Amino acid sequence: MDRYERILSLHRILKTSRYPVTVAKLQDELECSRATVYRDLAFLRDALMAPIVGDGDAGFRYDSDEGGRFELPGLWLNSEELHALLAAQQLLSRSGGGVLSSALAPLQSRIEKLLDEHSAGKQWPVQRVRVIPHRGRRMDEHAFRNVCSAVLQRKQLAFEYRARSTDERTKRIVSPQRITHYRDNWYLDAWDHERDALRSFSVDRITNARVLAADARDIDEGELDGHLAGSYGIFSGPPKGIATIVFSAKAARWVADEHWHSQQQGRFLPDGRYELKVPYSGARELLMDVLHYGADAEVVEPVALREQARSLLMMALSKYEG
Repeated sequence: MDRYERILSLHRILKTSRYPVTVAKLQDELECSRATVYRDLAFLRDALMAPIVGDGDAGFRYDSDEGGRFELPGLWLNSEELHALLAAQQLLSRSGGGVLSSALAPLQSRIEKLLDEHSAGKQWPVQRVRVIPHRGRRMDEHAFRNVCSAVLQRKQLAFEYRARSTDERTKRIVSPQRITHYRDNWYLDAWDHERDALRSFSVDRITNARVLAADARDIDEGELDGHLAGSYGIFSGPPKGIATIVFSAKAARWVADEHWHSQQQGRFLPDGRYELKVPYSGARELLMDVLHYGADAEVVEPVALREQARSLLMMALSKYEG
């Protein structure tokens, strides 16, 4: 452990300890000699102004009146946190089709500077951190920035929207509630003033977005969650039912570790298969995920959803007949 990490560890030990910590314990925690412990304590107290009290016999701690407020100046990261930040920086720069890295360029520059300051001249093998976007969509960067600004500034937003399902182009004025990242894509949850209802908009279908001067109407978080987060996936609406899907023993090893919904219920069956129950509103997205597992998944209930799955499979099979 180098000195930088020792100082950080020493600070965290003293800040979280309710009672004085002996020098012997500090030696063990910091993996250093007794003399090094005293040097680090002196540096923490004299150079960084830490409120250290105590002595070598009783042990050391932070002053009870000041210790809770004291933090190390600047941003201190140990090697593990630094490595995690490096990986996150690569995710930021390589994901989202370039939109995230461009829109958040100032933050990325700060991260890169921090990495340089703590690398001590070492070149990090960033090529060993791979980010492979999956089915992300191209977005208008101007629209993305204005959507984010309207959400955070709590202002109304005007834009043109081209629905993917109907290809219809409409003009909307909305009160943005929150922006949601789901499956490598961004969605805007908003109150649509013309339709007088909550709606979700795929940001990649938004063009000519502009932030208005009018304040946004705030919708209660409980209402937002009930309407937009109550069912499976990104599609809005209160749940219409509970779907029961049974996965083969082979697929169970994957599905049991997957998060499908905040209110999902899952259990292993005696024969090794896995039963998953999820609330859903629209069947489309749920069935897409179920059919992804092919013969390893079976919709059991409700009957209407099972028939929809059967119909989709029959239509797909018809493409290969003859």
